[in-house]
Amino acid sequence: MMHAKIARRTLLKSGALAAAMTLPLGRVMAQAATELPTIPLPPPISSAERQQRLLKSRDLMRANGIGAMIVESGPSLDYLTGIQWWRSERLTGVVIPAEGEPIVVTPFFESPSIKEMLAVPAEVRTWQEDEEPLKLVADFLKERGVAGQPIGFEETDRFFIEDRLKKQLPAAHIVSANPVIRTQRMIKSPAELALMQAANDVMLASLRYAGERTRVGMTRADIDGMIAAAQKKLGGDYDGGLVLIGEASAYPHGSKIPHVVQRGDIVLMDCTSTVHGYQADITRTFVVGEPSADQRKLWDQVHRGQQIAIQTAKVGLPAGAVDDAVRRVYESWGFGPGYRLPGLSHRTGHGIGMEVHEPVYLVHGETTPLAPGMCFSDEPGLYVPGKFGVRLEDCWHMTQSGPKFFTQPPPSIERPFG
Repeated sequence: MMHAKIARRTLLKSGALAAAMTLPLGRVMAQAATELPTIPLPPPISSAERQQRLLKSRDLMRANGIGAMIVESGPSLDYLTGIQWWRSERLTGVVIPAEGEPIVVTPFFESPSIKEMLAVPAEVRTWQEDEEPLKLVADFLKERGVAGQPIGFEETDRFFIEDRLKKQLPAAHIVSANPVIRTQRMIKSPAELALMQAANDVMLASLRYAGERTRVGMTRADIDGMIAAAQKKLGGDYDGGLVLIGEASAYPHGSKIPHVVQRGDIVLMDCTSTVHGYQADITRTFVVGEPSADQRKLWDQVHRGQQIAIQTAKVGLPAGAVDDAVRRVYESWGFGPGYRLPGLSHRTGHGIGMEVHEPVYLVHGETTPLAPGMCFSDEPGLYVPGKFGVRLEDCWHMTQSGPKFFTQPPPSIERPFG
């Protein structure tokens, strides 16, 4: 939160301070929602772009000796086909051969919904409740003459799919499809970056909206409710986030103990937003009232850690080197060593795109070289158990000339939202 005087001046300008002091929370949110900016949202990923992904998938399958690839419901199915479907005991997935068009396998009663979403040319083959869907898959692989070739599995495909496929094709040779799918998903296209920029704009505006209205006596649910209200107004999808108050901020994913905001408390908000399937992940830490010297010092150290990370990142550098650079400086300040506390007990950042956490990770030992189009969070928090913690998180993407933030880190503890 902004310094108390600055916060008061800002709220008075908008007329929100009087509302915050006199109106119930629900009415405060409704009134303040009218003050949120309009954020233009780009269109979803086009059918043409998804077809290009399928063409590239076939090229990569041939290059890696993979005869076909199976992808079940989840982000990768959406990435390739436009089908947004949940996972259950009933298989819905796509089977992509190295030559020719794919098929989508789904329950008969789900096929109308699946066909509505399908954004690429593909045959939909259905199975009834008393039939084995993996027989459909096996029959298709035999039709295409690839049943004896390596079959690629997306890394999150569940075991039962492989197990039941092998009952239909005992000689099936299952291999990782990472050289096909993860290779593509790690590098974002201009359309993907535009969606991520919009998601980040929505997320930051939502955090600012809630943070500037946080006051003594509020609970986590109160603050999270304001974030949710802002997300709805701005057009983002919000599944909830972390709101950590006081000592809970010392534990990266929080505490189950109820906390109510008191004057002088740290408040840490770590939340995600989604726009047309693409994610943002932003954290802001502020103080309700006047920051103490210790709070200010830790906040400034984390702010410096963020800058060290982005200044270190260069095309071709192993991703783990970013984590190492931050950790070296933190250790010189007496934190750690390594991942020990007090200090930075988690990695410096994670890949982000259609999933909040996806490869590659900014973690010690990661050798994947940074490349244009890769996207990461930058969140080198510092945590002092029993006291408090600070985390600042903004996401950036690599360009040929270096990393570029989607949102600018806050300049100071008095201006936590810029």
